[in-house]
Formats: sequence, C-alpha cells, structure tokens
Amino acid sequence: MAKNRSKRYEAAKKAVDPARKYPLAEAIKVLKGMPPAKYDMTVTLSMHLGVDPKQSDQMVRGTTPLPHGSGKSVRVLVFASGAAAEAAKAAGAEFVGYEDMIKKCNEGFSDFDVAISTPAAMAEVRKLGKVLGPRGLMPNPKTGTVTDDTAKAVGEVKAGRVEFKLDKNGNIAVPVGKFSFSEDALLENAGVVLDAVAKSRPPTAKGIFIHSVTLAATVTPGIALDLSNLSKN
Repeated sequence: MAKNRSKRYEAAKKAVDPARKYPLAEAIKVLKGMPPAKYDMTVTLSMHLGVDPKQSDQMVRGTTPLPHGSGKSVRVLVFASGAAAEAAKAAGAEFVGYEDMIKKCNEGFSDFDVAISTPAAMAEVRKLGKVLGPRGLMPNPKTGTVTDDTAKAVGEVKAGRVEFKLDKNGNIAVPVGKFSFSEDALLENAGVVLDAVAKSRPPTAKGIFIHSVTLAATVTPGIALDLSNLSKN
C-alpha cells in the first residue's frame, strides 16, 4: 500500500524535477525554498560509493569539522581518569569517569552521542564492544575519539565535528547542518563533507568512487546532485 504523504511533503516534492541533477548551490536553494517542518530539520548528504563494503581494505571511515557546526547539541562521555578526566570536564564533557562509567554503560546507560577514551582506558573500554558497537558509540583512533588530549577531542566534537562510515550497502549519510542554516553555511558545510569523503577513497578502490549524492532534510524529498562540478571522484 502506498504511504500517504503530508501536504507539506507533496508541496515540497513539486519543487524538485526528478529528472534533473542539480548543482550543489542550486540544490540548497531549492531545499531552503521548501515548506519548513514544525521543528528544525537536519540536512543530510547521502552518498553511494563505488567500493565493496565486504572488503576490509575498502572501508571508508573518517571525520571532518563543519565550519558552521552541525547545529546539534552533542552529549559527550569520556572514559578517563586523573588529569585527562579533569581536562575533559573543563572542556564541557557531560559524563566523565573510568570504572564507574564502564559499569554504567554495561548496565544500559546510553544517554550520550559520542564516547571518547584515553588509550590507557581502552584496555577495559574494549570490553564494551558488544554494548557500544551496535549503537556506533565505540571510541576509535581513526575518528579521533581515542586520545590523551581529551580536551581537544571534546572541543572538536562540541564544535560540530561529524563522523562518516560506510554501511553494508556501500552508502554514507552525513549531516551537514540544520534547515535553519543560511544557504551559504549549508553550502560551505556540504562542500567540506564532500571533499572529506572524496579524500577518504581507499587505494584499492577502482573506477568511479562517488556514484551518486542526494541532498535532503529530515522529511523532505531528496534532491539528486550533479557531480560534475564537485570534488574529483
């Protein structure tokens, strides 16, 4: 049975030509011209990549800071003790601790968006793999969330650093801001994300790397992007 769409969605759909691929700046202008929702929607870039997700040497994962932030309030948990713990608290981490936080997570606590750990704490934090892994919350050196410089890591996450990771179908979805952001802010954030993903191309990837990119807000139709003027892929 076809899903009934709201009048707002149907109105937004009329603004998009499904046969076209839009330059990024024009796509953002079209998106911003759509009727707003009752809340501030998240704007996301969704990409399909030309890699084999089943091959470990073709995994695509990384982070990038957004020049204008993500618009999201990020709750941070830091596994650390001593000076690293104090630095994390001073930088604004909501939850900081070591044994107590590990115990709390094992008991089901998940009221946070990002987990950071010192290398020393990872000896025990690794045991939380089955708890944090499925929720995408496991600290990882590749994303800058395993570090002794907890203050810097907390600051970057709070400022709007976003993570991207290939899923099992070869897709990546990355938030680039909020619907309330200006066109210029969304354009700059989106450009940075596209560049970061393009630079993360595995050496073993063959042929075209970025096959398609779609821009959309939480409850809007997607807008296919013209890749010819974007970063080399």
